[in-house]
Amino acid sequence: MSTSDPAPNPHATAEQVAAAQHDRKLANVLYHDWEAGTYDEKWSISYDERCITYAADRFRYAAGEAGRPYERALELGCGTGFFLLNLMQAGVATRGSVTDLSPGMVQAALRNAEHLGLDVDGRVADAERIPYDDETFDLVVGHAVLHHIPDVELALREVLRVLKPGGRFVFAGEPTRIGDRYARRLGSLTWKAVTTITRLQPLRGWRRPQEELDESSRAAALEAMVDIHVFDPAELEATARRAGAPDARVVTEEFTAAMLGWPVRTFEAAVPPGKLGWGWAMFAYTSWQRLSWLDANVLARVVPRGWFYNALVSGTKPA
Repeated sequence: MSTSDPAPNPHATAEQVAAAQHDRKLANVLYHDWEAGTYDEKWSISYDERCITYAADRFRYAAGEAGRPYERALELGCGTGFFLLNLMQAGVATRGSVTDLSPGMVQAALRNAEHLGLDVDGRVADAERIPYDDETFDLVVGHAVLHHIPDVELALREVLRVLKPGGRFVFAGEPTRIGDRYARRLGSLTWKAVTTITRLQPLRGWRRPQEELDESSRAAALEAMVDIHVFDPAELEATARRAGAPDARVVTEEFTAAMLGWPVRTFEAAVPPGKLGWGWAMFAYTSWQRLSWLDANVLARVVPRGWFYNALVSGTKPA
């Protein structure tokens, strides 16, 4: 991180949280600084073969194989570095730069990169004002970031500005309008069911302490403030083309896989850490894999793309 970057603030004051009610960017900083220390555990993020394969498959699905390896890559809204660091391990890019509004997340991503031995630098940055010179990068990526940015078209114009001619961008993990509706509903119902049934005496051992449940509820309330957009695939495609990428294309994935994934993740968040064990983890992962195969190979032929949960957008800067 640059010496001029602000320090992480994982313990926001009540006054700061109140101010964030009227400032989406501040809400993003506070929420992600708060989550930085536990984010990888919360979302089952790793930097091994499982997530390397996941990241590489998402990239390939959106952008194909052409252009690899990219010499220098930038990740916007890097979080703990999940997307770029795993793509670098997969051989997609050689050198990396990570940026995020959250100092805590940039710090976590750089720590992960150092542990992995990857050539990565990082800066605290607003995606609407990327602090790099024109035509610096061969590739810009992001995962689950566009829906946090107030002005998506402005951010994509910035992406195209810092890309070299012929350079590519790939953004994955963006919620579709319909997908977000059923995912949130399934997650809410699962949370209510688990936290209700674990009040029963025989199941008390499966209940998190009340203060942890209250903390999760507060986190969820703040999380709702930082999720600004959901996307219609055709509209996201049009936005990227207006920003200056005439070949921009949106693909979608996860229909039945999302209907399983959101209740599973919510259930895992509602019970004590370590309670479920390795057997559960393998069941959840292999079930998600099977349903993803069904979505990609069968349902994608008959289900409209807007019904799938994840949108991925890719395009290139005209040469």
